[in-house]
Amino acid sequence: MDNNRVYKMKFASVYPHYITKAEKKGRTRQEVNDLIFWLTGYDETSLVDILTNETNFETFFNDAPKFNPNASKIKGVICGYRVEEIEDPIMQKVRYLDKIIDELAKGKSLDKIMRK
Repeated sequence: MDNNRVYKMKFASVYPHYITKAEKKGRTRQEVNDLIFWLTGYDETSLVDILTNETNFETFFNDAPKFNPNASKIKGVICGYRVEEIEDPIMQKVRYLDKIIDELAKGKSLDKIMRK
C-alpha cells in the first residue's frame, strides 16, 4: 500500500464517496458527518473548512481536535487489511474511518458503530 499517496489525497475528493456509499444504503449525510465528528473531534464548521481548503488526509488526521480513544475498539477487515493490525498510525486512522463508513452502509446503528 502506498501510504504517501493516501496521505496526500484530498479529504474533499473522498468525502463525496462516503456520502454516496451511505445514501445508496438509505443512510444520511448527517450520519456520515456524525461519525466523522465522533472519530476526530471536528465539528460542522471545521468540516466545511477542511472541504473548502482541500485538506489532505495526513493533515486531516494530524490536526484532528480529539481523536476518539474508542477508535481502538474498531476491529475487522477493510480493503484487505485488519484495521487493528495496521502499524502506521495515520493509515490506521484512515482505515478506521473507512471501516465505520462501511459499517454505516451495512446498516449498523450509530451507537454500535461508535462502540457505546
